[in-house]
Amino acid sequence: MVIYTVKSGDSIYSIAREFNVPPSRIIIDNDLENPSRLIVGQTLVILFPTETYTVVGGDTLFSISKKFGVSVNQLYRNNPNLNGLSVVYPGQILNISYPEPPLGDIDTNGYIYPFVNRAVLRKTLPYLTYISIFSYTINADGTISEPPGGDEELIALAREYGTAPMMVLNALDENGNFSSELGNLMLSDEAFKEKVIYQVIETVKRKNYHGVDLDFEYISGENAASYADFGKKLNERLGDNYEVFTALAPKTFAGETGILYDGHDYEAIGKAVDAVLLMTYEWGYTYSPPMPVAPINFVRSVIEYAESVIDPKKIFMGFPNYGYNWTLPYIKGKSAAKSISNVQAVELAGEKNAAIQYKETAEAPFFNYYDHVGNGAVKHEVWFEDARSVNAKFRLPSEYGLRGIGIWNLMKYFPAMWLVANSLYRINRI
Repeated sequence: MVIYTVKSGDSIYSIAREFNVPPSRIIIDNDLENPSRLIVGQTLVILFPTETYTVVGGDTLFSISKKFGVSVNQLYRNNPNLNGLSVVYPGQILNISYPEPPLGDIDTNGYIYPFVNRAVLRKTLPYLTYISIFSYTINADGTISEPPGGDEELIALAREYGTAPMMVLNALDENGNFSSELGNLMLSDEAFKEKVIYQVIETVKRKNYHGVDLDFEYISGENAASYADFGKKLNERLGDNYEVFTALAPKTFAGETGILYDGHDYEAIGKAVDAVLLMTYEWGYTYSPPMPVAPINFVRSVIEYAESVIDPKKIFMGFPNYGYNWTLPYIKGKSAAKSISNVQAVELAGEKNAAIQYKETAEAPFFNYYDHVGNGAVKHEVWFEDARSVNAKFRLPSEYGLRGIGIWNLMKYFPAMWLVANSLYRINRI
């Protein structure tokens, strides 16, 4: 794998000549909608298969899988243009194998809402060990409500691809926001907590989930022990055939305080559950000044604290599959950045003829552009993720001996993320 940064004067054909690969391979692998327009600073992932195969009449993806001793899911990962579908046709060239991934095995997890585009989901599932479906929520009477639109189809699709579906449980208000009041109500009332545990276990087993992923935010410090106990009891009662995960706010030291951190006792939760997701993102967020969503130096700080009190083999490093677009000047308390997908960010740079820059210390790309309004101009600043930032951050689990990577979220397909993941690691299946 080579990550190439586009320079002024480059074309797909000149880049293909430089690396002695077909232009079509670069276009297909990077899912380029308009390959004739490259943006200065844009990154392209250049791949070099070690074996290819040309489909002949009578072939199926399953027969090709058997012929070469490669799993169907690996064929999907090596050929993202299959879109997670098994249809092949004579004359089609498939990538059978690539060089051995240098960083070994890894678990991957990602979050979806029930309204996820099914084509995006099918294309993504081959890369996932787990998929967390957002979300079940607790109610004030101790019952739990399933995700709007239901989850049965999503569970079945996950199982079809050999991906383990996880039931996400949290406490949300009527507007879909995390409810401190509701979460603390459950954790401060043992009968309430027991009622929820019973229903979660029944739902996990009835719906054919692999386990439950707890995402309770804004928990008070006085309920921190109860939250860890909640995870422990769920884990013990579900038994060895199921798993319990918990999302953790990004602490950098034990005594860190604030509404995000008080209820998350890293050490106690780490002992109670099978795995944790470190939410190592949202430093740059809707109401912050313009900055990277997940600066690598900040991500390192969270990992280093977490692994000092939690078994690294239980830790998933979080990764943001999105960026933000700020309107300048930034005014604290008034400015609100708009979320943007990583693919949309590159498209926007092209539309505005803006060169993409890269901040090495944060391992994050950004650009500025102007919107002309009347006789004036409004400046914008956009921070997002690209192949360089993915590569830098995805190497951290190997460096620190972590279990895997957890992605928030998977609603938009990001080609570079999966090209890099597939090049660096062998992705585990349950």
